[in-house]
Amino acid sequence: MLSPTRRLIFAASAYCAVSIFAQPPMTRLNPLITKVVEGVSEERIAATMKKLESFGTRYVLSEKNNPTHGIGGAQHWIFDEFKSYSPRLQVSYDTFTLKKSQRIPEDTELSNVVAVLPGTINKDRYVIVSGHYDSIASRRTPAGSGAQPSDEGPRSAAETDPSAPGVADDASGTAAVMELARVMSQYEFDKTIVFIAFTSEEIGLNGSTNYAKKAHEQNMQIEAVLNNDIIGSDVSGDGLSANNHLRVFSEGPEDSPSRALARYTKEIAERYLPSMTVDLIFRRDRFGRGGDHTSFVREGYAAVRLTTPSENYANQHSATDTFANASVPYTARVTRMNGAVLASLALAPKAPVVSRVRPPQAPGAATGTTASAPVPAPVAAGTTGGRQGGAAAGGAGAAGGRGAQFLARGKSGYDAALRWLAPNPEADLAGYAIVIRSTTAALWEREIYVGNVTEFTLPDVSIDDVVFGVKAIDKDGNPSLVSAYDQAPLNLPQAATPPVGQPARQQ
Repeated sequence: MLSPTRRLIFAASAYCAVSIFAQPPMTRLNPLITKVVEGVSEERIAATMKKLESFGTRYVLSEKNNPTHGIGGAQHWIFDEFKSYSPRLQVSYDTFTLKKSQRIPEDTELSNVVAVLPGTINKDRYVIVSGHYDSIASRRTPAGSGAQPSDEGPRSAAETDPSAPGVADDASGTAAVMELARVMSQYEFDKTIVFIAFTSEEIGLNGSTNYAKKAHEQNMQIEAVLNNDIIGSDVSGDGLSANNHLRVFSEGPEDSPSRALARYTKEIAERYLPSMTVDLIFRRDRFGRGGDHTSFVREGYAAVRLTTPSENYANQHSATDTFANASVPYTARVTRMNGAVLASLALAPKAPVVSRVRPPQAPGAATGTTASAPVPAPVAAGTTGGRQGGAAAGGAGAAGGRGAQFLARGKSGYDAALRWLAPNPEADLAGYAIVIRSTTAALWEREIYVGNVTEFTLPDVSIDDVVFGVKAIDKDGNPSLVSAYDQAPLNLPQAATPPVGQPARQQ
């Protein structure tokens, strides 16, 4: 027997199946996205990983002016490579100063390397793919050589090993970013794509923190950040391998922007590379670990971490993180997955708006939307009248909390009345699809294409028992991120001290 929730979802889909709507765009592989996926070269990825290894170390305090050794040589080589790919790429250094600290004996100037591929339609909307090119290795005793590394790293330069090849962590992620810049710069996309090789990830996420803070201050409309960190190994330290899987970590709550991006990543990556499986990990990162995506989450942006399930802790942050211990084929497959998701996002229409923008919050707090320009107050949608076209969502029994004017119980009090805003829709917009899942499901379970309208009512469906979302779809079938209807979190008091057994600070 079906559960009440399952019956509701079935009833909604059955109702829409017998109604007459505009036909949805065909679900098919987009030829341009397929070209991006197929254009990724395993040989070039291998060459990039070897080249980054050849600098010996890319530690933030290593040589700045030696073209063949140290972080400076690596930085300039990455810059020159970006420049060589296409005149369409706008390549620059994003320079900042790392202040003197326990780890850094004096103020140090560092640079992220950034390549921008301007969009043709939504130039002011950005999708980002990133990795970090700095490396670090701790001096280890034999007893500690197999321990899981900590992102705290050495506490001083004297504790670092002079050899830090950093191939899996994170020449692999940098190689993916560079290869995608090479391939994708040969084509045009609606939105602007940013390819970033971050620095100073290993000693506090400083490069990404600098970039994300400036992006927030400049009100950049960043739709998504795909951060690739440790995608270069496919055999873990215990000898196990999951080389047809990829982990995607995302910050909560259930329908945060980052979770929407994670679900999108799984859908699109598996569509274009069905031999690979995306494992959604609904937490910010691995325990005791951190990555550059966190810097963007702190600023209210949707950001996820892509990483291998087959980590070798003995090699990470050590002199043995070498090309010989890496897997180029696995890195290439993950790069292709990135390319599919990135291209789909860059071609897709803007996501519909289902709530007002709220200020960004720190990781662990609920975030309702990405940082962007203020959204206007809801207005009458003015779409097709009648039950199929959707009654006004402000009827009896409006949903409480966030999104109250966008999701309600309809005129009857027992329907699901959905509204959304679509300011300045794209010329190639085909329409919208409502997605539904049970409150305990990780993925969307039903999709109902409703055409080019901005409100819709599902009769006899309780808004309390399922989760609703809506996405835009263009005429080529490219879907936007899903905008979910969720509730405002309770303002619970913060504990004065962390729970017993938990660290007082997370990186």
